[in-house]
Amino acid sequence: MPARDLPSRALYQGRDRAAARSFLYAIGLKAEDIDKPFIGVSNVWTETMPCNFGLRELAVPLKAGIRAAGANPMEFNTIAISDGITMGSEGMKTSLVSREVIADSIELVARGHMFDAMCCLCACDKTIPASAIALARLDRPGMVLYGGSIMPGRYRGRDVAVGDVYEAIGAAAAGKITDADLAELEAVACPGAGACGGQYTANTMSMVMEVIGLSPVGFNSIPQTDPAKHPAAEAMGRLALQVLDQDLRPSQILTRRAFDNAIAAVAASGGSTNAVLHLLALAREIGVDLAIDEIDRISRRTPLLCDLKPGGRFAAVELHRAGGIALLTKRLIEGGYVDGDALTVTGRTLGEECESVKETPGQVVVAPLAHPLRPEGGLVVLRGNLGPEGAVVKVTQHTPTTHRGPARVFNREEDALAAVFAGRVKPGDVVVIRYEGPRGGPGMREMLLVTAAIVGEGLGDSVAMVTDGRFSGATQGLMIGHVAPEAAVGGPLAALQDGDVINIDVDSRTLEVEGVDIAKRLNGWSPPEPQYRKGVLARYALLVGSASEGAMLKP
Repeated sequence: MPARDLPSRALYQGRDRAAARSFLYAIGLKAEDIDKPFIGVSNVWTETMPCNFGLRELAVPLKAGIRAAGANPMEFNTIAISDGITMGSEGMKTSLVSREVIADSIELVARGHMFDAMCCLCACDKTIPASAIALARLDRPGMVLYGGSIMPGRYRGRDVAVGDVYEAIGAAAAGKITDADLAELEAVACPGAGACGGQYTANTMSMVMEVIGLSPVGFNSIPQTDPAKHPAAEAMGRLALQVLDQDLRPSQILTRRAFDNAIAAVAASGGSTNAVLHLLALAREIGVDLAIDEIDRISRRTPLLCDLKPGGRFAAVELHRAGGIALLTKRLIEGGYVDGDALTVTGRTLGEECESVKETPGQVVVAPLAHPLRPEGGLVVLRGNLGPEGAVVKVTQHTPTTHRGPARVFNREEDALAAVFAGRVKPGDVVVIRYEGPRGGPGMREMLLVTAAIVGEGLGDSVAMVTDGRFSGATQGLMIGHVAPEAAVGGPLAALQDGDVINIDVDSRTLEVEGVDIAKRLNGWSPPEPQYRKGVLARYALLVGSASEGAMLKP
């Protein structure tokens, strides 16, 4: 890019910008540095969780690579909320809200300081899509760099992840294991820094970033504590200057073809349903026309190939050892499920980037195309009189695909969890949790504590759930979320009563309540009182849109 075209020139060049340059000298820059490009390094480092805990150290080699390539790195922080730690509490209402705050803060700092390009370091569930959304808004050369997965824990001779702890909570409540067993498991499940170790939301969105083209192929799947991560980060710093020199912008990468590729990868890997929300939101930010039904269509034609937790056997680091995200991507390209001609942040095509991937002999994490784990992918969108705008469920090779049973209706997550622990949820029931949507919660809480308790109680194959809230990527079972329109705006869930018969059929894509005049029941209905009347959650509730459109804030 010609020097005159760099945004930072307007901030630091010329006589009238002498004061701005003086501030830079105060932080160690020299006069000769002023002519160099300025690269923003957004960092979601925090001490509140292991996911982002190692990012402060990872930023060091990344910035060293930027300097070595001839530019000035400028690191700045933004926030992060741990889904795993806040799960099942009032704090979880802040998680999805944080996606907007993170994106806003990255955008604001990048615009205010006129960075010429961006490197977005991220690791946990909302920080990854938020970083991508910020890049889409800025449309400046840049990339998303994932800190990496945690290593698996080791419990009584087997690999475990944090999802196992949630299920063990339910098992302990049911008397299937002791509290001492639970304490032993919780002490070893998370052995160090890194994001949750299955194909949960963080690793799902990490895969999305590589396949959609915003992350360099091969970087994201390296675990956070792997010795190879730091030299790889230094190389990414050097790459940032190449991206800037090529003036390669997110709008050139984030095409409809790229979104289709990312959806196929999520479907083939058994990834988190949160990817639906984030892909819809990112598509709208960049101006790509993507509807929720298109996600179902792509998933329906894509085979499930990855045997990853929570529905499968292996942790995310095993995918890295098998050949990485690139192995799955190459397989999908070979099968015609992913378009290898799509552009990536390196300036090369996705097919070119994956061409040299080496599959570890004997690996069983990624199934061959001839023998998929399931002929269809894991993302399914249901419709019917309970979800006229759509509802989302993740299906693996072990998930029941039909259920018909009486509704057990709860107006908040805590009440449902108490009922499960008290043994009041019985085989055949459909647990309904409403008023937990984007507006109703507010914040669309994940329900992992409830779903894991159901599985831990031994009811995973006999109880279904329906909610206008979300699910963690660690959720397994027939758990339907994102029901839209949500109950808080008068959606059909608001009309349900205990005992209503709900019919779920994944193959026919239907979610129905039988024999109920929903419109008649909603006559005279009024929304519940807002949970928050001031602050960020109150503003969010006023501005947030439907989950079927990505739960984005209105302009």
